[in-house]
Amino acid sequence: MPSPARSAAIAVLGLRLAYGAGLIAAPRRLAERWLGPGAATAPVQVPLRGLGARELVIHGFAIAAALRGEPLRPYLAASAAGDVSDIVATLVGRAELPEGSAGATVVVAGASALISGAVAAAVEC
Repeated sequence: MPSPARSAAIAVLGLRLAYGAGLIAAPRRLAERWLGPGAATAPVQVPLRGLGARELVIHGFAIAAALRGEPLRPYLAASAAGDVSDIVATLVGRAELPEGSAGATVVVAGASALISGAVAAAVEC
């Protein structure tokens, strides 16, 4: 049975899997507040689905590692790095994004990165 820290990690990673699946299945619905009306267009949905795939790969492999008792910190670091890259990309393009979108992204993605960091600190390896 996984330790409490690993169980918490699996729960966090599972939420990230759900987010990734949502981006693939319904990119407009999940990203319209972030990216505006462009989220309804195919040229924007292509990278959103790619982002969803990134979430599935990183966090799916992390859950598998957690269940096998393998190190999680590399996956959690990759997860946090992805969040930080989302923040940077959003801030670079903020002039063209809906009002409040950049700030909301900093809060949400920043919190996600901090949660990944806290989980990484809590797990034994």
